[in-house]
Amino acid sequence: MTLDRWLLAAILALTLGMFLWGRLRHDLIALIALVSATLVGLVPFEAAFTGFSHPAVITVAAILVVSQALASSGAVELATRPVQRLADRPVALLAGLVLTVTVLSAFINNVGALALLMPVTIRLAKQSGRSPSFFLMPLAFGSLLGGMTTLIGTPPNLIVAGFRAEHGGEAFGLFDFAPVGGLVALGGVAFLVLWGWRLVPERSSRVGSAELMKVGRYLTEAAVTPESSAVGKTLAALKLEDVQVLAIVRDGSRIPAPGARRTLHAGDLLVLMGESESIEKIVETLQLDFAGPEDEKLAALIENDDMVLVEAVVRPSGPIVDRSARELRLRTRHGMSLVGIARQGARIGARLASTRIRAGDVLLVQGARDGLFSELADLGCLPLAEREIGLGQRRQRTLALGVFATCIGVIAVGLVPAPIAFVATAVLMVLLGVLPLRQAYAAIDWPVIVLLGGLIPVGLAIESTGLAGLIAQSTIALGSVAPDWVVLGVILVTSMFLSDLVNNAAAAVMMCPIALAAAEGIGAPTDPFLLAVAIGSSCAFLTPVGHQSNLLVMGPGGYRFGDYWRIGLVLEALIVLIAVPLLTLLY
Repeated sequence: MTLDRWLLAAILALTLGMFLWGRLRHDLIALIALVSATLVGLVPFEAAFTGFSHPAVITVAAILVVSQALASSGAVELATRPVQRLADRPVALLAGLVLTVTVLSAFINNVGALALLMPVTIRLAKQSGRSPSFFLMPLAFGSLLGGMTTLIGTPPNLIVAGFRAEHGGEAFGLFDFAPVGGLVALGGVAFLVLWGWRLVPERSSRVGSAELMKVGRYLTEAAVTPESSAVGKTLAALKLEDVQVLAIVRDGSRIPAPGARRTLHAGDLLVLMGESESIEKIVETLQLDFAGPEDEKLAALIENDDMVLVEAVVRPSGPIVDRSARELRLRTRHGMSLVGIARQGARIGARLASTRIRAGDVLLVQGARDGLFSELADLGCLPLAEREIGLGQRRQRTLALGVFATCIGVIAVGLVPAPIAFVATAVLMVLLGVLPLRQAYAAIDWPVIVLLGGLIPVGLAIESTGLAGLIAQSTIALGSVAPDWVVLGVILVTSMFLSDLVNNAAAAVMMCPIALAAAEGIGAPTDPFLLAVAIGSSCAFLTPVGHQSNLLVMGPGGYRFGDYWRIGLVLEALIVLIAVPLLTLLY
């Protein structure tokens, strides 16, 4: 093996190791791989940043903007109305929800499709008398299955199409993935709704707002006496540390979520939340009077027409990840108070202000009804409460659906390439007022964009250095003693395994050169091997870290790490049994 191959193999091994380590963000790992490969001469300096202009990267960014526009306008909300009539039949409701998210994720970002349906699912779960855990994991898996069916369903499909175009062929069309991906998705949905749901661990209850407030936390009232040292001081000056002032009652009026500059007066009634020891210490130090015992009814003091309590799940790529409420200055910068945290179904009671927030955590926050949802979106959090669709959004909904349908139409008939069509659609959504420009930029998952831009040149280097052919040699050798469909199955299963460990886009970038080398080595057509990579890269069913959809439902569903493989292993085996014969017969 030449020096170039050794160096690239070492970089790839280090990259994969960092992905598995999980201590660094995926986008940072991709940049480390790109810079390393460039500095040692494996990627030319002039080609180092060509990945950021790759059609797949541009299309992914545009699709995220379009998906957000459809969601904000309420256009996708129409698809959930028929399903809501099935609340009294849990299994039928499960089927309706999974089928809905599968269809939606074929045309919009699969995480976006899941995010739209999660609040509806949680509400309908309560109406049906079943735990949300009964519905959420199949819902997440359905969002992954739907992405297999079209070019725009998931980033791996766009990456595969790009590799096909770079090897002398045309990029895959919008529905070229449907003959195999559609049947695979249909088989997966049938499994989930007919039998697979029996393998889903149904937790007795999800940690909700009531539990987050009362367990491990102490909610009480304390009066500011004339002798108190707090009189005339601001909340910021008091340095309350782990005790939060959720509301102030003054002269019969309620001041929810008071700001840090709010000055206290004698006679004020404070609604305090924190650990009992911390509250007792503050009351004694500031010479306050307890005005009442712990009482769940006090929650009404912190929620009214202007203020609201909202549960939200933390998305993996959000700026809130690995930071504490104190570091983020949630109240002063974002106008919200952190009331509770649940992690993998368990409540975190101690030192909320200093607890580092993790992806998948469920947060209970208090803030202004008008601005809280947008602030949560800026922090990378997904609210688990449904937002009302106002009458003023009907025009936006019509415009959004019309522009999106036109976009799909021109791509389907081949008038305009997908990257141009989706960028044009995103621009029209902003110009027509469907989506504000600020929200358009916020909708783009920049870590995914950086990851793709960083890894695509590295993926091309895997091929140009001949490392792909070397890695594929064992698979090519297998082709001399086994039918081609066995080699195809190995590529599919390897892509599946890799996508369970690393980002699915990263799995596709790494596997495409190897799949092409394997196909050429045994003299087989390249299309079925590329499609096997696309399907396998979308099958991150064994772990919660393989895909954002899996991680998003982990907290609200109360799932544990080992819950995923129980149903995911059977689902992946079924997909192999469906996909390999179809790819062999059709191609």
